[in-house]
Parts: sequence; C-alpha cells; structure tokens
Amino acid sequence: MTDKNRSVFILGGARSGKSRFAEELAGKSGGCLHYLATGRAWDDEMRDRISHHQERRGGEWTTHEAPVDIAAVLQRLDDAGNVILIDCLTLWLTNLMMENADIEAAFTAVEAAIISSQATLIFVSNEVGLGIVPENRMAREFRDHAGRLHQRIGAIAGEDYFLAAGLPLKMKG
Repeated sequence: MTDKNRSVFILGGARSGKSRFAEELAGKSGGCLHYLATGRAWDDEMRDRISHHQERRGGEWTTHEAPVDIAAVLQRLDDAGNVILIDCLTLWLTNLMMENADIEAAFTAVEAAIISSQATLIFVSNEVGLGIVPENRMAREFRDHAGRLHQRIGAIAGEDYFLAAGLPLKMKG
C-alpha cells in the first residue's frame, strides 16, 4: 500500500476467508480499528453470521452499522490514524437495490471517499460473476452491478487481492 493510496480491495467467493484476511491485514496496520458493517440481520442465519464475525473480531474494533450510506461514514471517520474495514460491498449493493437507491450516485460517492481518504480503507466483497448466468432479471442486474462496482473499486484501490480456499492472491500493489 502506498502512502498516496491506502486502500485495499479483497474479493473472493463465499466462505473463502476474505473477512478473516481483511481483519488480519487491518490488525497489522497499527491504526485505530473501525468495522463498517453493511449487513442486515433479516433472519436467524444472518444474525448468526453477524454474531460470529463480532466474536472473532473481539473488543479492539469499533463497529459502525451503515447498510446504505457508507460514503458518509467513511468521510466521518476520515483520519490518517484510522483503519476502516468495510464488509461487505455485495451486502451493501443488495441494500441499495432493495431500497431502489441511485446506485450510480452511491458508487460515485464511495469512489470519491476512497480517492480523498487519509484513513486506510479495506473493502471486502463477494465475487459473483464466475458462475452461471442467473435465471431472473433482478439476480442478473445484481451480478452486473457487482461486476461494475468491483471493476471501479479494483481500479482505484492501492492493493487488490483475490481469495480462494483461504489463500490470498495479490493481484495489484
């Protein structure tokens, strides 16, 4: 990571070890640890996932729930001493779509926050474009939005990783 661009993008499949890798990377930075949670606990399974993540992180982290407006939280926490882990972009995209939000405006706001950030930003997201073409329109739109978002974040991040089977492949930086 260069001093100029202190952002990291971590992409991979479900249960590939992305969040654990991101947490380890953040912990090595020496900064104040902030976790920007985008997930919503819609059901028991999601509540269990959230609980598991919280337990694994421990008390060193300050959690900020931001299911929709992550750019505002990034701006509020923008300080060179902060490390902000955003987990995850695909849950954030789901929330944007469910609220019929202006997706392009949300993507642009996050890009601007990355470019201007003094904090170290670590973004986690699920790669959803490697499988078969989804059978319904909403799922195809989600996959397409996610692919475009990943390209945009990957292009401006200082470092990019792809995870599979818990193993990180450094793609850039």
